[in-house]
Amino acid sequence: MGKPKQQRRLAANEALAQGLMLRVSPRKLNLVAGLIRGMPVGKAVTALQFTRKRAAGLVKKVLESAIANAENNHGLDVDRLVVAEASVGKHLVLKRLHARARGRAARILKPFSRLRIVVRQVEEKA
Repeated sequence: MGKPKQQRRLAANEALAQGLMLRVSPRKLNLVAGLIRGMPVGKAVTALQFTRKRAAGLVKKVLESAIANAENNHGLDVDRLVVAEASVGKHLVLKRLHARARGRAARILKPFSRLRIVVRQVEEKA
């Protein structure tokens, strides 16, 4: 006997992709994720492709995964998808030491992030 099946948390016209353990700070990742919120997915992929921040490649990879989930798992039309949600959260933080003068040490924090992208199929306006 296994666990009972959980209800789907998203609507029928939505698909989700998550990126965990992304080696970039949440603050820097949120700057890039903010660029694509509310955009159609075609424009969002193009915008990320020409963004000169390192985190843009990570966001693009998760966005393309969300698009593939929408198409293959949920049967949604790719041409009518919009980025409904792009949320960034904290993950773990590696703590390292940096040797300083007179036998002291300074702490270096290496943060990781998580990214959650939800794409939604919108109805065409007549």
